[in-house]
Amino acid sequence: MNAIAQKLETIVGTPGVVAWDNIEATRRKRIQQAIAIENYPCLVYPETQAELAAVVTCAYQNQWKILPCGSTTKLDWGGLAQGIQIVISTERIHQLIEHAVGDLTITAEAGIKFADLQATLATAGQFLAFDPTTPESATLGGIVATADTGSLRQRYGGVRDQLLGISFVRADGKIAKAGGRVVKNVAGYDLMKLFTGSYGTLGIITSVTFRVYPIPEASRTVVLTGNADAIAQAVTSLRTSALTPVASDLLSKQLVANLDIGQGLGLVVRFQSLTASVQQQATSLLELGQQLNLQGTVYADDETELWQKLQQQMRSPTTPTAITCKIGVLPTKVVATLTQFDPYMGLIHTGSGLGLLQFDAEVDKQSIFQMRDFCQSQGGFFTVLAAPQALKETIDVWGYKGNALAMMQRIKQQFDPNNILSPRRFVGGI
Repeated sequence: MNAIAQKLETIVGTPGVVAWDNIEATRRKRIQQAIAIENYPCLVYPETQAELAAVVTCAYQNQWKILPCGSTTKLDWGGLAQGIQIVISTERIHQLIEHAVGDLTITAEAGIKFADLQATLATAGQFLAFDPTTPESATLGGIVATADTGSLRQRYGGVRDQLLGISFVRADGKIAKAGGRVVKNVAGYDLMKLFTGSYGTLGIITSVTFRVYPIPEASRTVVLTGNADAIAQAVTSLRTSALTPVASDLLSKQLVANLDIGQGLGLVVRFQSLTASVQQQATSLLELGQQLNLQGTVYADDETELWQKLQQQMRSPTTPTAITCKIGVLPTKVVATLTQFDPYMGLIHTGSGLGLLQFDAEVDKQSIFQMRDFCQSQGGFFTVLAAPQALKETIDVWGYKGNALAMMQRIKQQFDPNNILSPRRFVGGI
């Protein structure tokens, strides 16, 4: 590894290469959770897209295995990468390239932090319409690579729906681009969707262009809690009503109890628009809850605190043995799913059927397989995102049973024929 570090220092300088023993403890732990330790990789920090391309070119010529990341906040998601010799962070490639205020688009390098970009956009009365894990430290490249968004997908869609353009470094070190900097752009292949959620297996993202939105005038959140049947009726009524929430999440009993917002299952619905519209919609949903004998509360001034607590509960495990899973079911099956997983903390977006499930590592593998079988029986999936390394070594974290695996393998072969980028981190050992 010393020989690798010395060669990379000629590209990025001595400060840009950190030996294994010198990596900051928290980051080293995240890397350990992301790889099967065979070697002890060095951590490389290129500062420009050209430096990144040069580092990847060097790795390609020497057939070194690469694990790309941003600030490492989601590095432990997915399968264990194999034979990694270099971890490349894009954290120092963090320039704002262009903010087209009138066109409602933003172009920035991959290493820029989500929270920093939101602060910049706020000065123009605009925002990026997704809510990723650890927003204060997550980078744009990492968000795209893991398709990490949250409750706002109810109104705005996922990351792939808002991504307009992308540039990336290929496995051979060449820089490629796709898409553009305007909302109406249909030329070429849709590599933006292909790279979203690819976990660094196809290339290393260097810059992205997103559409942005005006900051709404007002915001309120309605929380309904009660028995499963009544909550199911509320979800159905909301789905078929004229109400237009930006977020609509179903919460498990355990999560409702942890947040101290009531008893039973919970339905958390956020409205953002003009003040009069927000007030009217919140009132309408509250009245619906009363008709169904559900406990209802409207959050206005303390709304931000509620969503922050919800984020911390579901996305920031308090113990290193906690297991976090991403699940998906048909939207019509969301209540049945959380009822099935009653002892655990869970959240599902009512519009998409996507959500998170969290439990302690004391749950045995057989129980995990049973939960996966249930989700698949409901027209969905069950993926283990973050878990102790010992568990990931013994199970298939993705559990994919669809018919697209052969196609994904062919795509991987085209983009990375020597399998140097995040080997075995993705579906089917890709």
